[in-house]
Amino acid sequence: MTTQKPHVAICGAGIGGLTAALALRKHGIDVQVFEQATRFGRVGADINLTPNAVRALDELGVGQQLRDSAARPQFRISRMWDTGAETSRIEMGASAEQRYGSPQLTLHRGDLMSALETELADDCVSLGMRMAGVDLEAGNPVIQFADGTTYQADIVIGADGIHSAVRTSLFGEEVPTFTGMVAFRAVISAADVAGLPNLDSFTKWWGPDPETQIVTFPLSQGKEIFVFATCAQAEWTEESWTAPGNIAELNELYRDFHPDARGLLAACGSVLKSALYVRDPLPAWSRGSAVLLGDACHPMTPFMAQGAGQAIEDAIVLARALDSSDYGSIYEALSGYEKTRWDRTAQIQHGSRSNDWLKVAGNADWVYGYDAWTAPLASAA
Repeated sequence: MTTQKPHVAICGAGIGGLTAALALRKHGIDVQVFEQATRFGRVGADINLTPNAVRALDELGVGQQLRDSAARPQFRISRMWDTGAETSRIEMGASAEQRYGSPQLTLHRGDLMSALETELADDCVSLGMRMAGVDLEAGNPVIQFADGTTYQADIVIGADGIHSAVRTSLFGEEVPTFTGMVAFRAVISAADVAGLPNLDSFTKWWGPDPETQIVTFPLSQGKEIFVFATCAQAEWTEESWTAPGNIAELNELYRDFHPDARGLLAACGSVLKSALYVRDPLPAWSRGSAVLLGDACHPMTPFMAQGAGQAIEDAIVLARALDSSDYGSIYEALSGYEKTRWDRTAQIQHGSRSNDWLKVAGNADWVYGYDAWTAPLASAA
């Protein structure tokens, strides 16, 4: 780009925002992160980091800390809901690391956030800063906060999730579409289901219709098992997108599944129930010198386990674009980033929504083999 590196402000200190901050600093770019939460906490449950995401994080120096707390699924298995028959089995574990350069890691979201927070300097993040909008009219973008304060930067990155205030400022209000599906999430002790098979693997139980499935995989070095189950629901009336679920409802909905699957659900002591929402791919991710990444521009259903992974890839490619001498301006760099990432994220958005990826034997290389650090950057022209 130019010889003078830009000053960047990031809205949102989630996985994408913190990864972007680390990647930008790795390239010598000054960055400040703003987060509406007043403190970092252990929020959420699972994160499934496939090899493409782990390889990206390895270059930021957090890989070993993640490995210390994570589990490594040995296989990715598809089974039919009623007979239990396997329809596909892909070797992960050491085989994935040899094939793709990094393993698959499954861990608590809080452990990933802790690793990113630890690596990032404390003075880089400002907490308790709720964003109200971005003013693009005065040249450099100005972030406007709910408390009346402002902050000007050369570039503003919206990493503020599916409800992104940055996206609203750039492109106006947009309402996500309810998929007609809800998801149940729970974490159980592996010791409580020790007699069941494949506890060391990522297992997907394909249901009688595309909306119904159960996914399980190990967490916490195999000491816990994450359970994720979806089914159709005509509407969502809860005020929150996530609410406490009902164990009796969970077991009733999947009463006809194979005994191995029902055994996992029976071990759930509590469960959260969430609505699943989507957006179609945005036609553009940037306006002026403000740009989006992750769920702010391409939220996706969890059926390919790529939501966090694609935000991480975005962050790496965006940092590379802003540091690249191939672009003559900030605007060219942002355009190059968007063109580099758009087709891949749109393909994964659509693939996740159709929910048929790897139902039978298939090639995962196009997803798992992607390297955000070396993928060619697109021309801005």
